Amino acid sequence: MARILNPLAARSRTPHSALAWVLEAFERDATYMHKRMFGCDAAYIDGNLCVVVADRDDPWNGVLVCTSHDRHAALIADIPALQPHPVLGKWLYVSQHDAGFEAATASITSLILERDPRIGVEPKPRPRRSKTR
Repeated sequence: MARILNPLAARSRTPHSALAWVLEAFERDATYMHKRMFGCDAAYIDGNLCVVVADRDDPWNGVLVCTSHDRHAALIADIPALQPHPVLGKWLYVSQHDAGFEAATASITSLILERDPRIGVEPKPRPRRSKTR
């Protein structure tokens, strides 16, 4: 019988990402909010979507940094392992297989906790569904 290490994982129908450790740095931040998003784990700080960790098949296997195109060059200059995501080109990405993954991830989490304005996007409000009867 498999041993459950995380009691919260027992209540979830989908397994938590092996990269969930990336999000641990945010747990002491009062504004941190975790959400599951398309089978990945997303971190919100101050209400902004900042990072998504994905532990799936490429290109969904690493850390996605939520930002805008005009901020790419500056972030890549600071963290050379970052590249535009091959599917979501508006966001930057570092693959779990990249040799600089852990260092890049540490830099990304530090920038987020320092409230670097280059990281984070305001989520679009979801339209309310009308009740049909």
